[in-house]
Amino acid sequence: MNTKYDKEALILSPKPEQKGHLVDRSELINELLKKNVNEHTEKKNGLTYLSWAWAWAEALKADSSASYKVEMFGDKCFMDINGTAMVFVTVTMFGKPMTCQLPVMDYRNKAIPKPDAFAVNTSIMRCMTKALSLHGLALYLYAGEDIPEGGATIKPTDGVIVDKSRENIIADVAIAVQDRFEANDMLGAYEEYLGITDQEEKVALWALLPSNVRSALKKHGESLK
Repeated sequence: MNTKYDKEALILSPKPEQKGHLVDRSELINELLKKNVNEHTEKKNGLTYLSWAWAWAEALKADSSASYKVEMFGDKCFMDINGTAMVFVTVTMFGKPMTCQLPVMDYRNKAIPKPDAFAVNTSIMRCMTKALSLHGLALYLYAGEDIPEGGATIKPTDGVIVDKSRENIIADVAIAVQDRFEANDMLGAYEEYLGITDQEEKVALWALLPSNVRSALKKHGESLK
């Protein structure tokens, strides 16, 4: 008896060690859905951006035959919409193409009238990263979540009781402190840290910070005494 395969569900494995083997596409997608990308993101004006270079590297690890294509509109790599621009990028992974679109925007996340080449290129790479999410990578970011599917809930440190509704706030403050620290704004980092006044929450925040940031905060606090 011949076995019938669902061509949409089964593909030849993209992994070299499994070359020629049929695998379930959904299993490959689930692996990407579970990947935590938080360490490779940055926040700008309320939006979270994932490093496109890192994201593409992860795509190639998952599928060495992955490719992306910038959609063309005549001789332009963007669609003109009343003087503004929209870019479209198609990413093919696991044998399936997925297309995303993104406006060419400024730092305020507003569409740019008559954008220059730099702005268009920036949007293309961001759009490529967004298209990767349709295959599962960092999709939770676009859904407004803090952790991927199957990820553990935030547990800042054992023995500390923090209200569930405050966990995300503490995590955001930890990111803000690190962002200020990396920008050499120690005063700003310390002020972000002082924004958490509850003792239990402060302990939880401290536990989320890397040791070098904690050391810098401690040193800065001592200098103010």
